[in-house]
Amino acid sequence: MTDPARAHPPIQPIPRGLLYLTAGLTGGLVMVIEILGARVIGPFFGVSLFVWTALISVTLLSLAGGYATGGWLADRHPRADWLFGLIAAAGGYVLLVPVLKLGVMEFGLAFGLRGGTFVAALILFGPSLFLLGCVSPYLLRLAAADLARLGRTAGVLYAVSTAGSFAGSALTGFYLLGYVGVSNGLRLAGAILVALAVAHFLLARRGAPAAVAAALLLPALAPHGDLPSVRLEDGTEASVVAARDGFYGAVKVIEYRGSRLTTREMIIDGLVQGGMDAADGRPIYEYAYLLSRLPLAVRPEGRSALVVGLGMGAAPRWLARAGIDTEVVEIDPLVLDMARRHFDFPREIPVHIEDARTYLARAGRPFDFILLDVFNGDTTPGYLLSLEALHAVKARLAPGGVLALNLIGGVQGEEAMVPAIVRTLQAVFAGVSLHPAFAPAADAPLAGNFVLLASDGPLAPAARVALDDVHPLAASVRQLAQQPPVAVDTAGALILTDEFNPLDLLDTRYKESVRRHIIETTPHEILLAG
Repeated sequence: MTDPARAHPPIQPIPRGLLYLTAGLTGGLVMVIEILGARVIGPFFGVSLFVWTALISVTLLSLAGGYATGGWLADRHPRADWLFGLIAAAGGYVLLVPVLKLGVMEFGLAFGLRGGTFVAALILFGPSLFLLGCVSPYLLRLAAADLARLGRTAGVLYAVSTAGSFAGSALTGFYLLGYVGVSNGLRLAGAILVALAVAHFLLARRGAPAAVAAALLLPALAPHGDLPSVRLEDGTEASVVAARDGFYGAVKVIEYRGSRLTTREMIIDGLVQGGMDAADGRPIYEYAYLLSRLPLAVRPEGRSALVVGLGMGAAPRWLARAGIDTEVVEIDPLVLDMARRHFDFPREIPVHIEDARTYLARAGRPFDFILLDVFNGDTTPGYLLSLEALHAVKARLAPGGVLALNLIGGVQGEEAMVPAIVRTLQAVFAGVSLHPAFAPAADAPLAGNFVLLASDGPLAPAARVALDDVHPLAASVRQLAQQPPVAVDTAGALILTDEFNPLDLLDTRYKESVRRHIIETTPHEILLAG
């Protein structure tokens, strides 16, 4: 005969205030972990649709498993001690993520970029999200002493949890990322979960469990270490000079010190945004020269320029020195701070901290040149290259003005990105020309870094391209500047619009090859520093 006490184990009560506090905090921290998770993986695997797909998939899969398991456990062990033990374990695992992330991402590489993104997300965030998924059914079981009020109780708990999710999302996006950073944000999230468990065990006068839960806070209190410095195979020392998490990406300044030369680069989410000779400030990459010099060669009489996307500030700095009245639009204040602190970007050049789309949509002074050099992860944001966005750009150009874009993509193949961009530009401007910032290989598809010019005026150079200050590392730019534009077959290419703009889905293989090159050539400690 079944023992009634075993068939229906007694429920350990939980104070009503702690019940709702637990629902709100755990609901909010699920969103904090999910958002911060994308920023943990992004600098290594890239900020792309695949990263968010992996994080969202892992979150849903883990929560689903947690809901089912939590309900099963709650029926068999309807005790608050079990619930807060799960919460403490979730917090302890979150505290370990900054320590585990390098090894986990390197392990994920064995599954390729897309598979590795999912595997890394699953290992780093699946366990804590699974444990947090157990919380909702557990709370409902502990609160459901009065079956006549079960519906109301469930509704209030889910409302509080959802309100917590809203607060967690808003606080992470608006504050945590910019002011605390990703790793510290994870430490804070883990510490809150552990502290919540400690609070329960102290209220329940259970000293030993409280001590165990408190011990899980030790990883958060441990020293976080200095920024890494790595010696490369050729003897060059690569050092992270600065690393900060901003609202729009992980920004790092890397210095490479060799026997004869010291260079400095800015990277955002692993993608190089510019590099210079630390001694004289000259850019070391070809595209930086072509982007700023080709428009002036086309229209030498131009006297004003707007640079969209600051990076390390090479283009606006050179334009200003050339006597061009130059302004900059940059969405991320952290990029401006890094450019001024570590790349000597002059304070006298005006910088508007604003989204480029909203800035260009407003009426304002016309510019002879507009240089668009914006990247989000491994590609230019699609909303800046739609038909509507380009019409807004044209409205801010003076008659005969020149638009110059820095792009990374492919020219050939069904999924090539450049033909769609060129065709969209052709729907807005009378003339478009494409200039490779690399030496094309005869036996390989044409893909890489391009400078694209568009104008209603002539695009043939009317003056010699100014290249007197080219750095020796970028000496090939002289030959590149003399090459004729590349022909682009736009037959069948899309015109990108705000309504339909699949730019993130174009050139996926090439973008993956770029990210793979970054991972293979950049020390992993540097990619994940901070």
